Amino acid sequence: MESAPDAVQCPVCLKDFASDTINGHLDVCLTDQGEPPLKKSRLGSKAEPPGVHGTGSSSVAAPPSSPVFSMFKSSQSKASGPGERNVSLSSRQPAASAVNKGVKRNVCGEGEPGQEEVTEAVQSQTSGFNRQTAKASHELSPRTLMTSNKPLAESLRPSTLEEYFGQNKVVGQQTLLRSLLDSQEIPSLILWGPPGCGKTTLAHIIASGSKKKGTARFVTLSATSASTSDVREVIKQAQNELRLCKRRTIMFIDEIHRFNKSQQDTFLPHVECGTVTLIGATTENPSFQVNAALLSRCRVLVLEKLSVEAMGSILERAVVKLGIGVLGREPANPRQREQSNAHEATILIEEKALDTIAHLCDGDARAGLNGLQLAVQAQVSSSRLGQSGPDASREILVKEEHVKEGLQRSHILYDRAGEEHYNCISALHKSMRGSDENASLYWLGRMLEGGEDPLYVARRLVRFASEDVGMADTAALPQAVSAFQACHFIGMPECEVILAQCVVYLTRAPKSVGIYKAYANVKACLRNHRGPLPSVPLHLRNAPTRLTRQLGYAKGYKYNPAFSEPVEQQYLPEELQGTDFFTWTPS
Repeated sequence: MESAPDAVQCPVCLKDFASDTINGHLDVCLTDQGEPPLKKSRLGSKAEPPGVHGTGSSSVAAPPSSPVFSMFKSSQSKASGPGERNVSLSSRQPAASAVNKGVKRNVCGEGEPGQEEVTEAVQSQTSGFNRQTAKASHELSPRTLMTSNKPLAESLRPSTLEEYFGQNKVVGQQTLLRSLLDSQEIPSLILWGPPGCGKTTLAHIIASGSKKKGTARFVTLSATSASTSDVREVIKQAQNELRLCKRRTIMFIDEIHRFNKSQQDTFLPHVECGTVTLIGATTENPSFQVNAALLSRCRVLVLEKLSVEAMGSILERAVVKLGIGVLGREPANPRQREQSNAHEATILIEEKALDTIAHLCDGDARAGLNGLQLAVQAQVSSSRLGQSGPDASREILVKEEHVKEGLQRSHILYDRAGEEHYNCISALHKSMRGSDENASLYWLGRMLEGGEDPLYVARRLVRFASEDVGMADTAALPQAVSAFQACHFIGMPECEVILAQCVVYLTRAPKSVGIYKAYANVKACLRNHRGPLPSVPLHLRNAPTRLTRQLGYAKGYKYNPAFSEPVEQQYLPEELQGTDFFTWTPS
C-alpha cells in the first residue's frame, strides 16, 4: 500500500489521527455518534488525500449515514490502486461488512435478521428522501413560483390531457386524435394555431405519455436556432434507436415555418419510412409555409384561439395551484392554506380581475398567465415595501385595476406578413361590399392599430372603388385615389381619419360589379379558347405603310366622327360576333 500522511482527519469528529489507527477510530466514532455530522461540515473541510477517502469508506455502519458516507466508497474505488483496494477490503470492520453483506443477501433472500434491518433502514431513508424531494417539487408555494425567473405559463404547463383546456374539437373524448394518443399510435402532425393556444403544450403532453409507457423517445428542436446538421444528427440517432432498441423517435420542431424549403426536405424520406414521427408547430398557414410534399405526409391540426371560458378554466387552475384565494369564495384547497407558512401574507384576487384577464389576453394563455404573475408580483413587492411591523396587514389583494395596469391593453393579434393580414383585409373588403359601415370601420381599425401599412389599405380601397362600386358611382374612384395620395403625403397616425372617410364613402356608395364580371368573362373566354386566337379584322388594323395598305389593312373602316348617326360596324372577330361579355357565361 502506498505511504499515507502522518496525520489524517476523521470525517466524523474532525480530529487528527495516525493513518494506521484511523480505521479503528472511525468504527468507534460512528458507533458513539449514532449518526454522522451534517454534509455541510464534511464538505466544508479541507481537501484530503485519496488515502483518507479510501480508508474512511470501510467504516460506513450506521443506517442514517449511508447517503453521506457512500460517497467515500465510490471515491475510494476510483482513486485507489489494486494494492490499496485489497488491503482496504481485508481491513474492513465487521460493521461495514454487515452493511455490504446485508444488501447482497437481502437481494438473494439469504440475509440474517440484523443485517436485513440495517438494509431496510438504509432503503427507507433513501426512499423517504426521494419522496420528500418529489413532494416538494409538486407543492411549490406561491412565493416560490411568483419570485421564480421562470414564467408562470412555463411553470404551470399541463402534463395531461385532462388539464388541457380549450381544444375539445381536436383532442376531445370522442375525437380520432384522442384515441390515437391513448393507444400511443402517434402520426406525424402539423399543429397550426395562434400564439398561446397550446401547440407546444400538446406536444409535451404527447411526449409525457410516450415517456411513461416507454414507447418512444422525444426530441425537441426550435427552427429559430437549429440547423440542418442538428436535424440530421437527431435522425441518425433515431435510426440507431429504431435498429438497436426498437424504439421510435418523436421529433418536435417549434416554429417549423422558419425552416426554408430545402431544410424541410430533410424530413421527407425519414417521415415517409417512419424513422421519425414529426410534430411541427407553426403560427403561419401551412399551405404557404410548409412544403406540399411534407404536408401530404402529416396531418394538419388547426388549434383555435382559446375562448373566454377556456381562459377562465386555465386561470382557475393557476390560482388553485398557487394557493391564491378568490375574494368572496371558499378556498379551493383549505388544507394547503392551513399548511402555508404563518409568516407569509395571504394572497387574494378579485373574481372580476380574473374575468378581466380572460377577456384582455385575446385567447393567449401565455399572455394571461404571465399577466397574472406580473400583477401578483407587483402587489407582493409593494406590500413588502409598505409593511411597517408585526401589526401590518397579513393579506394581499390583487384588484382589477392592478391587472389592467399589468396588461395595459388587449394585445392585438396581427401579423403583417402572415395569415391574420389576409383575414383582416378580406373582412374589410366584404364588410364594405355588404354596406356595413360599422364593421368596415372595425376591421380598418384592427389593421391600423395592429401596425398595418396605411398605403397597403389605400391601394385596396382604390381597387374596391372599381371592382365593387364601378359605374354605379363614378366619383368613388377619384375619392379613393385622393385618399391614397393623402396617406402618402402625411402618413400615420394623421391619415387614419382619411382612410376612415374613404371606407365609409365606399361602404355607403351604390354597388355595381358589372365591369368586374365583364372583364372576368373576357379572361375566361381567352383562356378557354381552343386553337389559334382569332386574327384582328382587316378593317380594324393600323395601316402606317404602303405595303399594309396594299394588303387591305384599314380598308372599309368607317370613321365614326364623320357620321351624324351611329355606324353599323363589326368590332369583334368573326368567331365572336354577337357575344355580350356582360351577360356571357363561360362554357
